[in-house]
Amino acid sequence: MKADNCIFCKIANGEIPAKTLYEDDKFRVILDLGPATKGHALILPKDHYADLFELPEESAGEVMKLAKRMLIKMRDKLGCEGFNLVQNNGDLAGQTVFHFHLHMIPRYSADGQKIGWKPQEVTPEELEEVKNQIVG
Repeated sequence: MKADNCIFCKIANGEIPAKTLYEDDKFRVILDLGPATKGHALILPKDHYADLFELPEESAGEVMKLAKRMLIKMRDKLGCEGFNLVQNNGDLAGQTVFHFHLHMIPRYSADGQKIGWKPQEVTPEELEEVKNQIVG
């Protein structure tokens, strides 16, 4: 299933050209047009899912297996020293294209990128309260 007005559906299904690194019947891996670092790539399902909540569980597992294969190849070919995997869900989380995609961002010692967050201080009691809220 594709969404007619989704740019990532069109890219994933070959209707819009992209620098493709890998393709099979379910996924296309492309270079990001606005890369954070050299080799920044996206895994796009060919079917339309707005975010991780819509992505079938089986497909989520396949995405991670594909990411592992791609990271190994990219590390060997690009000589990067690490990777960030980034997957945003919803406006507040920074999602700008509402078609599930996983960013694979190679990291180099002098790449100047800061991908992360400021850890908050939390008490053991607060952690317990959140744990109980989630698991009951």
